Amino acid sequence: MKALTGLLLLVFGHGVSSVLHSLQYFLTSSSGLPTFPEVVAVAMVDGVQIGYYDSNIQGIVLKQAWIEQFNRDHQGELEMITERALGAQQRLKANMFDLKKLFNQTGGIHIYQRMDGCELDDEDGTTDGYQQFGYDGEDYISFDLKTLTWVAPVPQAVGTKQRLEQDRAYLQYLKNFYTKQCVDWLKKYLSYGKSTLQRTERPRVSLLQRSPSSPVVCHATGFYPDRVVVFWRRDGQELHEQVDPGEVLPNHDGTFQVSVDLNLTAVPQEDWGRYECVVQLRGIEDISTPLDPALIRTNGGKTGVGGDGGGEHIGITIPIVIGFVVLLLAAAAAVVGVLLYKKRNASDKRHKPVGSDTSSEGTEGQNPAPEARPLTTVQS
Repeated sequence: MKALTGLLLLVFGHGVSSVLHSLQYFLTSSSGLPTFPEVVAVAMVDGVQIGYYDSNIQGIVLKQAWIEQFNRDHQGELEMITERALGAQQRLKANMFDLKKLFNQTGGIHIYQRMDGCELDDEDGTTDGYQQFGYDGEDYISFDLKTLTWVAPVPQAVGTKQRLEQDRAYLQYLKNFYTKQCVDWLKKYLSYGKSTLQRTERPRVSLLQRSPSSPVVCHATGFYPDRVVVFWRRDGQELHEQVDPGEVLPNHDGTFQVSVDLNLTAVPQEDWGRYECVVQLRGIEDISTPLDPALIRTNGGKTGVGGDGGGEHIGITIPIVIGFVVLLLAAAAAVVGVLLYKKRNASDKRHKPVGSDTSSEGTEGQNPAPEARPLTTVQS
């Protein structure tokens, strides 16, 4: 939770002057889950799901009207991508088998994940890209686009790293793909999905509190895009202590929500007027909400400490719970991967899943990255 909010502050700063667009792919192979597809893949643009594939349906389901129009305008692309998805499915399953051997595992539940994509800053035009693999919720191997090297955080991946770094042509190919080809497709998608992806929706901001001794929650919801900055100020200065930033979560309608807690345990109520919650979203003026007891909603149907009891009744945990439910559903679509895989941080923890120290692993590493990516026309 804190890592994502910190990343947003680091990348955008207060004022949210630019937007970082992204094209991402999540592929997951699972073992030991008989009621779940062995392979699931999801493609997303700016955090919005555009396509879904799994090994049960063995086909691609388009998730947005504008991506359907994109494919109508690019006849034959969907059939080609479906064929490559079937090939990627077999490679993922083979790599899962090899990894289980490599880690000396014979049973149980195991998850093998690939996450990769590219990013575009709409203000200065800079681009970036990444590939990473994870196994059972831990980093397995990653590609560093800046140095064109592989990072092996576990001993089992060292052999993979050494072999992949010997193929300089393939490393250059990956660099070209993630900084140029992938970005070109991202731009096309942004053009088709402009009315949806590049809109701005103003957040609704509430102050919530479970009990007089609980933290006060600044809850912003209904905003789009998801790159929002929410923070508490005291006497005009941003607070870094007393606060607990939350993670941006999806709403059922395609907008987002986020909460930032403020601990007031040691603050007398007469000093509450020195505090305010600030919400910043590109394209709108800052929204500032003072810490006024009369504005705080509570579980008991009353305003916060000192309120007159006339506040609107609200179960303040409900919007948070709804957000987590939506997040879990989205994560299931992306195959448990978004939940189990540690989020990459702002300091270039960018990885690519390649196979294991066995023969099929080497095959995966030699295949062009686009072939393992089933949900989009970002294919060579």
